[in-house]
Amino acid sequence: MTGLGAVFRPQLPPERLRALAQLADDTGLDELWLWEDCFREGGVSTAAAALAWTERVRVGVGLLPVPLRNVAITAMEAASLHRMFPGRPILAVGHGVQDWMGQVGARAASPLTLLREHLDALRALLRGERLSTEGRYVRLDDVALDWPPPGPVEILAGATGPRTLRLSGEAADGTVLTAGTPPEGVRRARQLIDEGRASSGRTDPHRVVVYLLTATGPDASARLRAELTAEGLADVPDLGVAGDAGAVAKAVERLTEAGADTVILQPTGDEPDPEGFVRFAAREVGPLVP
Repeated sequence: MTGLGAVFRPQLPPERLRALAQLADDTGLDELWLWEDCFREGGVSTAAAALAWTERVRVGVGLLPVPLRNVAITAMEAASLHRMFPGRPILAVGHGVQDWMGQVGARAASPLTLLREHLDALRALLRGERLSTEGRYVRLDDVALDWPPPGPVEILAGATGPRTLRLSGEAADGTVLTAGTPPEGVRRARQLIDEGRASSGRTDPHRVVVYLLTATGPDASARLRAELTAEGLADVPDLGVAGDAGAVAKAVERLTEAGADTVILQPTGDEPDPEGFVRFAAREVGPLVP
């Protein structure tokens, strides 16, 4: 079955999160995703609050920029969330927006090396291992979590370029693709991820999560077109969807046929009714998605 979710965009103030998280929980939405965009809202703090306010919905953070975080802190926070809310947190890590990383003095000379070292160490710590490593960026001396998760947890990587997609296949448990990824891009990403998995001998499941820029309502087409234009993506074919639940469900199906396991509906930044968008995703689109 296809997983379906929605994004709480950080253009909304954090005090709006409680109502939307509880609505996602009550309406049966599979997943609610949050962003740690500089310099808006913290990913772990908002995820912890959303998990505490709800009972069943899974809460994803896509993504935590690794240049901002010591891997031991990431592991401690991930383990705490998984112990307090078993099976419900979903954490993705990634390069972060390089201009933002530069603004805070955290831009890495080799983002790919940093991400690889962070993923390897993070997953080892969450498995309960005691780790000493002396990498280019990640340095740990006899570090182990006192309270690791009681069972396996998935760590996803955000990826766009070919090298990062292959790395995600090698070193992560899943991949998050941006809303700038059309169905053909998902198909190509899946191929690159599988190349990475094959090179490292991995045969375990690898979940692909894709954001789908979505607009509904009387001005849906204009809002979608304006956002794609602002992002420089107006000329990319088959990107985003505007229309009713049937049109959105068909767009979701095209992404799943291309290789997505979970599709997260991403409202436009000027969505006039965020609560209505969550209801639309859960109650109107959800029943149409196989």
